[in-house]
Amino acid sequence: MAAVTNFREGARAKSAHRSRGLLVSDFVLSTLDPRSFLERLRTARDAYEGFNLVVAANDELLHYSNVSDEITPLAAGIHGLSNHLLNTPWPKVERGKAAVQRLLANRPGDLAAGLFDALTDTQAAEDEDLPHTGVSLEWERQLATIFIRAPGYGTRASTVVLVGGSGELTLMERNFAPDDRAAMTRTYQRRVVGSGARDIWTLV
Repeated sequence: MAAVTNFREGARAKSAHRSRGLLVSDFVLSTLDPRSFLERLRTARDAYEGFNLVVAANDELLHYSNVSDEITPLAAGIHGLSNHLLNTPWPKVERGKAAVQRLLANRPGDLAAGLFDALTDTQAAEDEDLPHTGVSLEWERQLATIFIRAPGYGTRASTVVLVGGSGELTLMERNFAPDDRAAMTRTYQRRVVGSGARDIWTLV
């Protein structure tokens, strides 16, 4: 598994030449373990604008940012990541972590539905709590919600990934139309066949 976010630096001129989105496919198509992949990536970190990358395989979950240039193992627990470094306490990161904590404490029958609800949070942050990332105050306000809704810009999709104790994996993605309607929810389930030599993904 791999996931990437950009590191928001609105005032800095763009100079890197390789898309950060390629980091995800680079990892999942690689034969390297997470740490070896990130160690190799460090030598090419200047080819990208600022990013956070989370990679996982074989019970190893690591975070790397080319801004801090640190590889960090993620211990068991609740972590949050937006467009700054891991667990930076931005208002929406803290709200998201708190929502996950409540869900785990209350053990709802449908955890995925609760997580999707948390991802639709549009509560604004107070101006004094906003980060300063080099964009205007108005944009800081617009970007400070978990679900972003701005003219011509906003949340396009929300994804929930659940991994069971025996390794079964469910991935759900909800796509949004320009008017915020949930246009479609796709659910994929993964099961290991036989000795685990191959995986089957099924749209359900």
